[in-house]
Amino acid sequence: MRRTTKRLNLESDIKPVSEFRANAAGLIEQVRSSGRPLVLTQRGHSAAVVLDVTEYERLLSEVELLRDVRDAEDQLAAGAVLSTRAAKAEIRRRLRR
Repeated sequence: MRRTTKRLNLESDIKPVSEFRANAAGLIEQVRSSGRPLVLTQRGHSAAVVLDVTEYERLLSEVELLRDVRDAEDQLAAGAVLSTRAAKAEIRRRLRR
């Protein structure tokens, strides 16, 4: 089952850094309980995003997987492929080590 990131609530999920400094614990709890990121602003411009650790790890895993897929597509396009027979032989060779 695929979990999707919850959308930002523009009224409650964008805060100035000064407010974050004053209420860090409460805003971190908001991120944890809502599952939504918190955008911090400085001088009226977005400056940083606060994510729940679990969501951050999930995003990293997804990025790594997508990079692997892109690398595999690049290898296929470059003709760097093995036949099934050659792949099986290589696996057997590596397992014998």
